[in-house]
Amino acid sequence: MADRLAALMAHFPVAAQVFNAGPLCGINAVEDDGRHGQLHLVREGVVDVVHGRDALRIDRPSLLLYPRPLAHRFVTDPVRGADMVCAHLSFEGGAGNPIAISLPPLVCLPLAEIAGAEPVLDLLFEEAFEQRCGRVALVERLFEVVMIQVLRQLMEQGGISGGMLAGLSHPRLRGALVAMHESPARPWTLDALAREAGMSRSVFAAAFRDTVGITPGHYLQEWRIGLAQQALRRGRPLKAVAADVGYGSEAALSRAFRASTGRSPREWRRQLTEDGSA
Repeated sequence: MADRLAALMAHFPVAAQVFNAGPLCGINAVEDDGRHGQLHLVREGVVDVVHGRDALRIDRPSLLLYPRPLAHRFVTDPVRGADMVCAHLSFEGGAGNPIAISLPPLVCLPLAEIAGAEPVLDLLFEEAFEQRCGRVALVERLFEVVMIQVLRQLMEQGGISGGMLAGLSHPRLRGALVAMHESPARPWTLDALAREAGMSRSVFAAAFRDTVGITPGHYLQEWRIGLAQQALRRGRPLKAVAADVGYGSEAALSRAFRASTGRSPREWRRQLTEDGSA
């Protein structure tokens, strides 16, 4: 079976930056900075999590994932507190990262239910609460491993109701999605994608739209444009980018880019240089 996460994580990796390792007591707030998500691990203690008008009580070791910026606060006993390790998450591609987009605003999982994560979590907590050389760098890498385990868990359990990750959870559609992810420059047709999924053309088209929420052609264009944006951020020339992502010319890529983002590649890159908003 093809690796459903390999191309995703290669093109759109996530980086963690630890900002808390130890007890949190009383009220502690995490602000929406417009850029970062967060991953929180509760090792011990009772935590009330508040975001907007919603509240959630955590009374066993759990993971809280905020894939996109969302202000929230923790309320714990002012004396006993709760042992937590927290990290900011930077999804490459920012607001356009396909993984972050596909996840719900909040994912909450008991640590015991994350398959295969126990040894990683044991090491993460051990390093986080000890003053060892290199502990921060190691804990941040372990956070990134945990993030992959969470994505795997959600896909294997069907924990996503729509979007790309729901498609990657589908026993047939995932074949077509992985094929697009791994070979974006191939001249894909609906028939070819349906063959990758082992489905008829009409059944594939309907199932893809119902599960992922858009047509296969639209998805392929968005995936290609996302890859083009990544390449442009890294300074690659437009002509080379066009060939890499499946467009025969700069003009063809520019048309698709404008249709997707509302700007030409050059306008988008100029805006990125000016204020980093792209």
